[in-house]
Amino acid sequence: MKVGIIRCMQTEDYCPGTADFMAIREKRGVFSSVGEEIEIIGFINCGGCPGKKAVLRARELVKRGADTIAFASCVQKGTPIGYPCPFAKRMKELIQKDIGKQIRILDYTH
Repeated sequence: MKVGIIRCMQTEDYCPGTADFMAIREKRGVFSSVGEEIEIIGFINCGGCPGKKAVLRARELVKRGADTIAFASCVQKGTPIGYPCPFAKRMKELIQKDIGKQIRILDYTH
């Protein structure tokens, strides 16, 4: 699996992504059932509310080799600031429409 991670721009000051990387390394969270090696292609933010650059960034991650786009847990679960993204569902729909069904999308990381 070659994964590109999109995170919430609002959480960058609070979270360096260590839990996301640990979940991948230790195959925990959404990655617990992945039997193959996991390579991180990129780790980037959504571009700010309302996820205005997420589609372009997902497209670039795929262009650079990602076969999977994962939303960091801060997007769906609101960790660590306790505020899930109100645009997460729409952002996912727009990304899926743009990059197609052949690219897997994961709703969270850990």
